[in-house]
Amino acid sequence: MRFQVPQFIDVEDKIFGPLTIKQFVYLAGGVGVLVVFITLLPKFLAFVLAAPFIALSIALAFYKPNNQPFVLQLEAMIRYFFGEKLYIWKKIPKKENENKIAPSTPVELLVPHLSNSKLKDLTWSLDVRKAEENDKTSGA
Repeated sequence: MRFQVPQFIDVEDKIFGPLTIKQFVYLAGGVGVLVVFITLLPKFLAFVLAAPFIALSIALAFYKPNNQPFVLQLEAMIRYFFGEKLYIWKKIPKKENENKIAPSTPVELLVPHLSNSKLKDLTWSLDVRKAEENDKTSGA
């Protein structure tokens, strides 16, 4: 029994002629704003005030910067302008007392001292372990 697998699942369906439902709603909203302005205002003033809304509706319907819908770009712009900004680094001046080390306290470092024979034994044991690991990885 064979089943047909859908091929173009990321392509939206065209419902209103060559337009998808989202494109149709965006364009209908722009035309609706134009109609409201024409009915309430003089025609010249209505077209001037409705032009940004028409441009926004066309951009929402058809413009895809970076192959992403314009509505995502618009959402990111609004979140950036009205959202809180995160500052990662702020310079805080240090007090002068923190930078200075008291000269009266001597600092002692403990450094292990190896004799020549112990150093040779350690080198030999490391070489043997390295050779054993190489044998394991090579499959011998």
